[in-house]
Amino acid sequence: MSDPLRDHLERILHWDEAHVDFDTAVNGIPPACRGALPPAFEHSAWQLLEHMRIAQRDLLNFTTSATYSHDLTWPDDYWPKAPAPPDDAAWDESVALFRLDRRAFQVLVSDPSFDPFAKVPTGQPHQTGLRSILLIVDHNAYHLGQLVAVRRALGIWK
Repeated sequence: MSDPLRDHLERILHWDEAHVDFDTAVNGIPPACRGALPPAFEHSAWQLLEHMRIAQRDLLNFTTSATYSHDLTWPDDYWPKAPAPPDDAAWDESVALFRLDRRAFQVLVSDPSFDPFAKVPTGQPHQTGLRSILLIVDHNAYHLGQLVAVRRALGIWK
């Protein structure tokens, strides 16, 4: 029997029902534009991508690891300082790791032993698996919108 909550959570982690999905937002950004900062924008495409990757990895570790320790400092450790990736390989690696961690969240929610209403291992009582999933979906949707806005401002959006 299917679990409607798990099915829904797995779907929203892919982000393609209500707005642009991750792959559409990152695919086709020319290497020369990945570090470009349009006027009046605070972050480049690289900074947004890498921020989403770092935050998603940290939240995945927080949600799943009994030995998680919050060692990252806000905001310095969550945002790359340089507007551009060091090279094309760094961009490709960030995209691949983002996808890998998103998939890990999808696998987590589809696992029958995962209780979305249970407290995460090192969290406070209100910090449940469901909260983590909703937080990362909301966080990434916000920054995907920013990424599309950066692309529009650079003239590299559909």
